[in-house]
Amino acid sequence: MSTILITGATSGLGRYVAFELVRSGHVVLAHGRDPGRTEKLVEELRAEGEAEAFVADLASLGQVRQLASHVAGAHPELDVLINNAGVGFGSPDAGRELSADGHELRLAVDYLAPVALTRALLPVLRANAPARIVNVGSAGQEPLDFDDPELSRGYNGVSAYRRAKFALAAHTFTLAEELAGTGVSVNVLHPATFMDTAMVREGEIAPWNTVADGAPGVLALATRDLGTGQYFDGTRPARAHEGTYDPEVRKRLAAVTDQLLAL
Repeated sequence: MSTILITGATSGLGRYVAFELVRSGHVVLAHGRDPGRTEKLVEELRAEGEAEAFVADLASLGQVRQLASHVAGAHPELDVLINNAGVGFGSPDAGRELSADGHELRLAVDYLAPVALTRALLPVLRANAPARIVNVGSAGQEPLDFDDPELSRGYNGVSAYRRAKFALAAHTFTLAEELAGTGVSVNVLHPATFMDTAMVREGEIAPWNTVADGAPGVLALATRDLGTGQYFDGTRPARAHEGTYDPEVRKRLAAVTDQLLAL
C-alpha cells in the first residue's frame, strides 16, 4: 500500500478520491487550505483508515515549500503525489487576482504551486521508487503567451485557467523525460468535463458530470503502473494540446517557470 499526498482534498474531486484511497488501505495525507475543514475531513477519513491533515495556502510559494518540508519530515515513505488543488475560471465578472507572491492567481495555484511542491518532494519520491506523480489537468488548454505569461493584458479567467493547465501538461512531459530511469512516473489527466464542484458552479456553468465520473482516471494513475509522460482523458490515453509537445515551447516554459519561482 502507498502513502499518498493529495492536494485540495477538502472538497470536490479531491475529497472523493481521498475516501476511495483510504478505503483501499492507502495512507492518505490530505491537504487543505482551511484548518477546520481539513481536520474535519481527516476525522472522517480516519473512520475508514489511516489519514493525516496538512494545511497550506498554495497561493503562497513559501507555504507550498513548507508543506513539502512538513510532509517529507512526517512521512519519509511518501511514494505518490496527486497535484489536484486548483482555482477555476472564477465568476464570469471577476477581474484579475494576485497570489500572495504577486503572481496571477490561476497561474500561481494551478501551475507554479504543483511545480514547486513536486520539485521539493522529488528527493523523497525518488528514494521510494517506484513512485508516481499525478497532475490533475484539464482538456481546456491554451498556449501561454511568453511575452505576458501572467496575463496582465486583456485578462480573462477562462484563458488564465486554460493557460495554467497548458503549462502543467507541457511541464509534465518535460519532467517525465528528466525522470526517465528513476522509477518515478509523472502523468497528467483531464478527469471529466465540468464536474459538479464549487469551482464549476462559481463559473456559473451547469455541471455535466459528477466527481465520481472524474475519480477513476486519478485513482488508476495513482495506484497502477500506466507508464510515464502521458496525457489521459479519464482513464484513456489521449493527446494534450499539440503545443505542449513542442520542444521549443517546453524549453521557453522551463525558463519562464524558473524565473517566476525565483521571484
